[in-house]
Amino acid sequence: MQTTQHVLFERSEMKDRHLVRKKIREHIADKAKLPILIFPEGTCINNTSVMMFKKGSFEVGGTIHPVAIKYDPRFGDAFWNSTKYSMMTYIFNVMTSWAIVCNVWYLPPMVKEEEEDAVHFANRVKAVIAARGGMSVLPWDGGLKRKKVKESFKEEQQKKYCQIV
Repeated sequence: MQTTQHVLFERSEMKDRHLVRKKIREHIADKAKLPILIFPEGTCINNTSVMMFKKGSFEVGGTIHPVAIKYDPRFGDAFWNSTKYSMMTYIFNVMTSWAIVCNVWYLPPMVKEEEEDAVHFANRVKAVIAARGGMSVLPWDGGLKRKKVKESFKEEQQKKYCQIV
């Protein structure tokens, strides 16, 4: 990892977030360095949707080169449904599948607009990726598949539903 210049951090540690932001800014300012590969969802889901992007990578400036990636499950499914399969079963399924096929689309570079904040920029990039991959856009975080939904979020959705009905 040292030879490829990984930037490791603990998401819950605020000091780490500031340090990572600083390291990314320094990296993109050095034109001799290769671009950074960031997965802003922070998690993988079932190949049908694009979840909320973490805003940190969109706060530092620079040009974003979006890439849409979608697995083709015809020969083997790369998605691990951890509620359905153990890790060993998943590894066995992947290792014995005919092939793991993936469609990759390199999209035009995008830059944050002057009046745009990091969240809106992230959402704009996410929408472009989802449209190209034929996936839906989800407004929530991938952490929901591992944590309980906050009561305030449930109440907000219930109020919206009541207004529709």
